[in-house]
Amino acid sequence: MSTVSMPTALGAALLTTAALALPATAMAATSHHAKKASASTAHKHTAAAKKKAKAKGRTVPVSVNVLSPFTGDRAGAGSQGFGVSLRLRFNTGLAATGFTAPQLTGPMAHANAAPFPGSFSGGQDDRLPGLIVLLSTTQTTKADGTPTGFTGAGQNLANLFNTTAVADRTKKTTDISTDWIAGAPLFGRNVRTTLTVAVAADKNKDGIYNDAPASVTDLNGDGRIDAFDLKAFGIASSARTVTFSIVD
Repeated sequence: MSTVSMPTALGAALLTTAALALPATAMAATSHHAKKASASTAHKHTAAAKKKAKAKGRTVPVSVNVLSPFTGDRAGAGSQGFGVSLRLRFNTGLAATGFTAPQLTGPMAHANAAPFPGSFSGGQDDRLPGLIVLLSTTQTTKADGTPTGFTGAGQNLANLFNTTAVADRTKKTTDISTDWIAGAPLFGRNVRTTLTVAVAADKNKDGIYNDAPASVTDLNGDGRIDAFDLKAFGIASSARTVTFSIVD
C-alpha cells in the first residue's frame, strides 16, 4: 500500500486555519449568551422598578409610629405608670384627620381642668375619634372584684389618652402626637402584654377618619382580639404591635 504524503507547508496551513476557526465559533456563542444574560438582567431590573413604583402608589392613608414602649421593655411601677406615646401621620389636611381640639386630660379633676380638658374613659377618643388602641391584658375586674368598666382585650383605650396635639402640618399631611400614662393597675400585674394600634378606615365615607369603635370583637373567630380583627373591622393604617411587660 502506498502512502500519500502531505507537504509540510500545506499541513501547517490547514492546522492554522482550523485553529483560527474554533475561537471564532466560541466567541460567537459567548456573545450570544452574554446578550441573553444582559437582556434577562435588564428585564429583572425593569420588573423590580415597576413593582416598587406600584407599591409606592399603594401608600396607606395613615402611618402609625409607636414611640413608646419598645418591644421587650419592662415598663411601669406597681403595674401602673407605664406610658404609651404615638405619632400619627395622616396623608390629608387637618380637617380629614378627625382631630377636634387639643387635649390635656385625665381622671377626676383633670377631666375638667383648663386649658384643654377632654372626656376620660374607655372607648372612642373625643379628640382623635379614628384612633384604636388595644392592650391584650386589659382587665374586666379590679383586684377587689369590682368592675373596671372595660370589655377586656377588645376595649378601645384611645379615650384614656391624656395629651393630644398637632405636631406638624402642611396642605397635604398632618402629624398628630398623643400620649397616655396608665394611672391604675387595670392591665395585669407582672404580665407580658401586646399593644396594638391603628386608625380606623373611613367607614361611613364622609371623608374624615373618625370611625373608631368603642370596642373590637373577635371578628375572625380565632379566640383572640388582635391585629387580624382590626384588619377585618377596616383600618386606614397598618396595625402596629409592640409586646412588652407591665411590672411591679
